[in-house]
Amino acid sequence: MISDGDLYRLAIFLGSCAMMMIVLYHFLDVNASDEETSQNVATKSSKSTESTTVSSSGSAAATTDSGIAN
Repeated sequence: MISDGDLYRLAIFLGSCAMMMIVLYHFLDVNASDEETSQNVATKSSKSTESTTVSSSGSAAATTDSGIAN
């Protein structure tokens, strides 16, 4: 059977491994290049077709092709 000392050392080891994995994950996540974000920025800069719509209150709002107001 496992002793209290062995269980303590196992818990410390596994907890340390878990913390190292969390730090590694965040390090990789922060330093990863987002291809989707890069493509969206390139697409938005290449598209200069914006239409201006006037609401019923008379104020103008610029919208993109997807209909989202800027």
